[in-house]
Amino acid sequence: MSAYRDLPPTTLADLLDRSQIMDIGVRPLWTPAPHLAGPAYPVRCVPGDNLMLHAAIYRAEPGSVIVVESGDLDYALAGGNVCAVAQRRGVAGFVLDGLVRDIAEVREAGFPVYGRGVIPIPGTKRQLGALGEPVTVGGVLIRPGDIVVADEDGVAVVPAERGNEVLAAARAKLAKEAGESLDDWERQHHARIEKALSELGHVGR
Repeated sequence: MSAYRDLPPTTLADLLDRSQIMDIGVRPLWTPAPHLAGPAYPVRCVPGDNLMLHAAIYRAEPGSVIVVESGDLDYALAGGNVCAVAQRRGVAGFVLDGLVRDIAEVREAGFPVYGRGVIPIPGTKRQLGALGEPVTVGGVLIRPGDIVVADEDGVAVVPAERGNEVLAAARAKLAKEAGESLDDWERQHHARIEKALSELGHVGR
């Protein structure tokens, strides 16, 4: 899993279906955006309630990315203390289809949190949701152990069964790009664009 820590979501997006990239609403909640990578620990919270996320920080394995489906934009799923305890217990970060609070504390601690925004109102802790079951976050279906990779460009999710395949392809792509100068890229890009225009019947400048 550590092999994914240096892979950008942009590279993964070139190799994955659109369905594996979260929508633009799930963004880093503090900057500069920390790179985040790890196996998914899925959580489902009832809208307005954060009990299951708070339970997850004591159950997720160190290195896990806790991903939370909530569909709630009225109450915070977590605050500074929850993030601090998660960090202390080795959780790599949160990716939330929802909101947090105490963002200054979270930023100061350097704990990676991706989500839809910030609000000061806490949720309740009264309703059961689900732990370790498939969830949908940012429009992406996520199963336990899927690989979550995030930075300021967005969030990509690699299905666990494709982990080795996608990793090898991503490494090969990055190695090829590293050996290519901007002049080389421009020549190839120019030729590709002109070919596409020609095939579509474009004539002239």
